Amino acid sequence: MTYEVIETEGVPIKAWTKGVPVEDEARRQLLNVARLPFVFKHVAAMPDVHFGIGATVGSVIPTVGAIVPAAVGVDIGCGMCAVRTSVRAEHLPDSLRELRLAIEEAVPVGFAMHKETPMAVSKTWRQRFADDYKEMIARFPKLEPKEPSTPPRQLGTLGGGNHFIELCLDEAGQLWVMLHSGSRGIGNKIGVFFIERAKEFAAARDLKLADRNLAWLADGSADFREYVRWLGWAQDYARANRDAMLKAIVAVLKRHFPDLELTAEAVNCHHNYASLEEHFGHRVWVTRKGAVRAGAGELGIIPGSMGAKSYIVRGKGNPESFMTCSHGAGRKMSRKAAKKAFTLQDHAAATAHVECRKDGGVLDETPGAYKDIDAVMAAQSDLVEVVHTLKQVVCVKG
Repeated sequence: MTYEVIETEGVPIKAWTKGVPVEDEARRQLLNVARLPFVFKHVAAMPDVHFGIGATVGSVIPTVGAIVPAAVGVDIGCGMCAVRTSVRAEHLPDSLRELRLAIEEAVPVGFAMHKETPMAVSKTWRQRFADDYKEMIARFPKLEPKEPSTPPRQLGTLGGGNHFIELCLDEAGQLWVMLHSGSRGIGNKIGVFFIERAKEFAAARDLKLADRNLAWLADGSADFREYVRWLGWAQDYARANRDAMLKAIVAVLKRHFPDLELTAEAVNCHHNYASLEEHFGHRVWVTRKGAVRAGAGELGIIPGSMGAKSYIVRGKGNPESFMTCSHGAGRKMSRKAAKKAFTLQDHAAATAHVECRKDGGVLDETPGAYKDIDAVMAAQSDLVEVVHTLKQVVCVKG
C-alpha cells in the first residue's frame, strides 16, 4: 500500500506522503475536514499537501449534499497549461533575456492588465462570458469590480504570487511552453463572496466549526445553486485565460522562430475547483484544492519550483485518490519564512540555469521554499506515470 491511513473522529484520511514532510498545521486541517458530516468515504491528501485557508492545499474532499467554498479557494479554476513546440534546444540563442522580456511585454503580469483588450480576447469575452457576467452583477452587485472593464481586460493575463510562464526543454531537447494561472480578480470576488455566504449560513444555524473557513453551502439552497453556477463560470474563465496567454506566447515565439509549429495538443488542467463526479458507485462533489484530476489516460501537469524539474504525466485512475494527483511540489515553508531563510545570492545560485528575475520580489518563490519534487513524484507513483520530464530555461513571474 503506497498511502498512509489516518483514522479520525470522522472519515479516514488516506495520505500519499511517504518520504515527504507534512507540517503539523496541515495535519490538523486534514483532521478538521475529515470530521465534517457530509464528507464521503475518506479524504485524500496528496504528497504536496501543505497548510492553506480552512483546508490544506493538496487535498481531495469528496462531499454529498454540500460544498465548502473556502476549500475550493478564491483562485477558482487556477491550473496549468502546456504545449510542445518544434523548436529544439540547439535553436535557442545563447542569451534568453530578450525572449523573456518579449513574453513579459506580450502578457501582462502581476497587477497589470491589458490597456486595450486584444481583438481575439475581446471576442472570447463577448461570445463566452459577457452576457452571463451582466446577469451575475445584476444578481449580486457586490461582485462588480471598481473598474467594470477589469474582467475582460484581465482575460489573458498572468497575475502574481506563484503564477508563472515558463519555457522548458524535455528529455529529447524539445521546447515546451508551460504556464500557471487562474481566474484573476473576478474569480477572487466570487470565491470571497460565497465564502462569506457560507459563514452566514453557519452563523444562522449556530454550527460549531473547528475553523470558520470550513463553513459550507447546503445542496438544495439558493446559495448552493448560485455558487455552483458561478463556480463553473469562473472555472471556464480561468481556462480561457490560460488559452489566451498560450496563444500570445506562441505568437512571440513565432517572431523569433518563424518555422515554429505545435507538435502536440495542449494540456490544460484545473487544480483549484469542484466538479460532480462518480466515485465508488455514488455521485459526489469532488473538491480538488491544489490537486489535479488523474483519471486513467488523462494528461496532467505537475510543476516543480523555479529551478526544479516539472512533469507531464498520465493518470492511472487510482480510485483511492478519487483519480487525483498532486498539483506541484508544494511549499515547505511560508512566504514570510522563505524571505527570512534565503538570500538573493541563494536564489541566484538555485536559478543559475534559468533566465528569470533574481530580485527580492520573487525571493518567496525561490526553489528552496518548496518540497523536493523527486520525493513528491516518488510518493505518488501509483497515481501517475511520467510522460515527459521538463527543465526550465526561462521563467516569467508576476
